[in-house]
Amino acid sequence: MNIPDFRKVHNRFKLDGVSCNREDLKDVGYSYIKEGEAFEQSIGIFLLDWLDEREVITVTSSGTTGGPKVLEVSKQAMVNSAVRTVEFFNLPIGAKALLCLPVDFIAGKMMLVRALVLGLELDIIPPRLNPEVPADTRYDFVAMIPQQAAHCLPFIHRFKTLLIGGAAIPQKLRHVLVKHPGCYETYGMTETLTHIALAPVSDPPAPFKTLEGIRVSQSEEGCLNISAPHITDELIKTNDLVNCLDEQTFYFLGRKDHVINSGGRKLFPEQIERILAEQIHLPFFLTKQKDTTFGEAPVLIIEGTEKEWPPQSLDNLHGLDKYEHPKAVFYFTQFDRTSSGKIKRDEIRRALNL
Repeated sequence: MNIPDFRKVHNRFKLDGVSCNREDLKDVGYSYIKEGEAFEQSIGIFLLDWLDEREVITVTSSGTTGGPKVLEVSKQAMVNSAVRTVEFFNLPIGAKALLCLPVDFIAGKMMLVRALVLGLELDIIPPRLNPEVPADTRYDFVAMIPQQAAHCLPFIHRFKTLLIGGAAIPQKLRHVLVKHPGCYETYGMTETLTHIALAPVSDPPAPFKTLEGIRVSQSEEGCLNISAPHITDELIKTNDLVNCLDEQTFYFLGRKDHVINSGGRKLFPEQIERILAEQIHLPFFLTKQKDTTFGEAPVLIIEGTEKEWPPQSLDNLHGLDKYEHPKAVFYFTQFDRTSSGKIKRDEIRRALNL
């Protein structure tokens, strides 16, 4: 596929069923800003920023670890990323796509870019956790966070391709999604201009496979390094611990800053949480506290109360070895989460003085 220039709006692009050129989109942007709901105002601001003469645009990370970061990225790099996604899924011109993610962050922005420059027909709905998807409409391409996908299970057959990202897929949801071909989990971040790797939703999770032209490697500490020349000439270094099978395939193990060093063993909370997800009915996560014997010990943080999940329930957890088994449980009334549904672990740990 020829790489289109970011200044071009495809002549087959449609927004909510209406064909739009550059001038039309400027009018839409102004209208959204002046008269739209909050999510539409964000779309309007992005459209006007995209259609101006600058070659760069400002994007904001979701702030999963630390505060949100503001980055200036190349518009052409966003187009390059969009092309790789469309080519991977072989989306034809005129394919029907749905935008139900906030355009404040990169995933929502990229849905607009794919449609604008590659000629998709894009429907926009409010970015709620329980999205009101138009009835009896089939979509070739949809991207959601796990909570949205869970809400859409009764009619998920209407989505030919569904990308799920932003947060880990809960085990119960995974069990259902594996029955629906066309569901993919994504790996990416703001710095990579949304996903750089995809994996069909499976149980257990399958390795991620990079998009065309992207290569990965491991640092000395085992963290993922990404070579994506279409985005940046610099190596993108992450804090994500991985097991690279080759230059294009890897398993995600967990965040480096989440790792628990217990008795000389490295424990990956994200891996242990998959085992516990079948046994704990409340939202939770695994973290660490200092331990005089092991250095660090795993502990469980539950969103709820002792009445809902008594401390003695720890004794009934199974499938873990003695190092992995949580040594204590703490309770938190309500977890702080990012817009994509990720639990803000560091903030909660600080609140509990862990």
